[in-house]
Amino acid sequence: MSVVIIGGHDRMVCTYKDICRQFNCTAKVFTQQPANLRTQIGRPDLLVLFTSTVSHQMVHSALQMTKNTNTEIVRSHSSSSCALKNILSAHC
Repeated sequence: MSVVIIGGHDRMVCTYKDICRQFNCTAKVFTQQPANLRTQIGRPDLLVLFTSTVSHQMVHSALQMTKNTNTEIVRSHSSSSCALKNILSAHC
């Protein structure tokens, strides 16, 4: 399963990827908005939006890219490792 995480803390990127590996998922994590976010997202199975630590423009770009796909979108106000574990346990 492929997972794209939008938002979160810069120092937690490795932790987010490790948690996804524990659930046998491949992960891309974007804590800052790169210039070519639309091309880097791809077609993930699950899109996790950490809404407390992400800009509205980044959320809008991510939602536009996954608009006509079968991507599940999960929004979480908390960007902790426990929140990610709970999301992945519910969707994997």
